[in-house]
Amino acid sequence: MSIIQQKDKRTGITYVYESESYWDKEKQQPRSKRKLIGKLDEQTGDVVPTDGRGKKRTELKKAVSDDTALCDDLKLKLKEKDLIIHQLTVKNKTLEKERAAVIKEIGNILFKYGEGR
Repeated sequence: MSIIQQKDKRTGITYVYESESYWDKEKQQPRSKRKLIGKLDEQTGDVVPTDGRGKKRTELKKAVSDDTALCDDLKLKLKEKDLIIHQLTVKNKTLEKERAAVIKEIGNILFKYGEGR
């Protein structure tokens, strides 16, 4: 196993990988597997560990806590919306009953005046 440093030209960041070589029997060629260890700190020369995708672990934890807070906020909003939907459903049923009563009353009035003629 060996340690490989590779610089990303776009960002200027040097990534440090652990490389393991093996023989590919099908293609009859040597191949290698790489595992990201971290980023190289240009000032100190130390390797800063990452989560395996180039992000610092502290940034990942912060992102997770931010996502958790966002989820909690969205859950609260959903509860509020559910409450509003419930209130509107109750109000709608009340209005439908009142409408049915008015229609019935109009029908009674029309029937009453329709018989008098």
